[in-house]
Amino acid sequence: MITIKNERELTSMRKACKITAAARALAGELVRPGVSTKAIDRAVHDFIVSQGAKPSFLNYNGYPASVCVSVNSTVIHGIPDGYILKEGDIVSVDVGAFYEGFHGDCAATYACGAISTEAQRLIDVTRQSFYEGIAWAKKGNRVQDISHAVQTYVESNGFAVVRSFVGHGVGRKMHEEPEVPNFGMPGRGPRLLPGMTIAVEPMVNAGTYEVRVLKDGWTTVTADGKLSAHYENTVLITDGEPEILTVTEGL
Repeated sequence: MITIKNERELTSMRKACKITAAARALAGELVRPGVSTKAIDRAVHDFIVSQGAKPSFLNYNGYPASVCVSVNSTVIHGIPDGYILKEGDIVSVDVGAFYEGFHGDCAATYACGAISTEAQRLIDVTRQSFYEGIAWAKKGNRVQDISHAVQTYVESNGFAVVRSFVGHGVGRKMHEEPEVPNFGMPGRGPRLLPGMTIAVEPMVNAGTYEVRVLKDGWTTVTADGKLSAHYENTVLITDGEPEILTVTEGL
């Protein structure tokens, strides 16, 4: 069931989302050569807890960390460990925070030092595809209007959208209805209504859209070993323009 949030609930969601966005920003600042992915996880965990919130991901379906740190060909769900970031890596950070009964969810891909021109283009196209999508995140449109806009922009730039994983509703649960694919036909899917809160999250590969999940049951990598990037925000459908909730202003 798709949940519509009232103003009281949205007040709490905005707080949760601001904490989440600040945690993403902190993780991004830590993406530099010589830093371990585990160190990023510790810093994000400690920050979220310091804000009186809980890391949404920690122990979620058994996930062992507070943040997903996915490097290079890892698409999503990279488990932080002793890997030391090096010059030229691209690093996707996905984070969630639970506060006053609600979750925020956001992600971004960061350059570790100097990266290749093509890697930077992948990051830029992935980020912009989010904005191309939410231009359609308006009352009366349908979910796959967003999906189609993301797919069209990504594929027009020569990249591929991941199909095995999708965006989703977010609120009291981290994953709620509706699913928000990054591909599809316009005019399909549930109708967008004010008070809906959705996580729009393009996952974009430099090569094939196909992925595979490693033996740990979490780490998801590109099937061809090429780079992948990720960008996500929690978005509120309003009576007018969509509101991006995962922003740091006013924290």
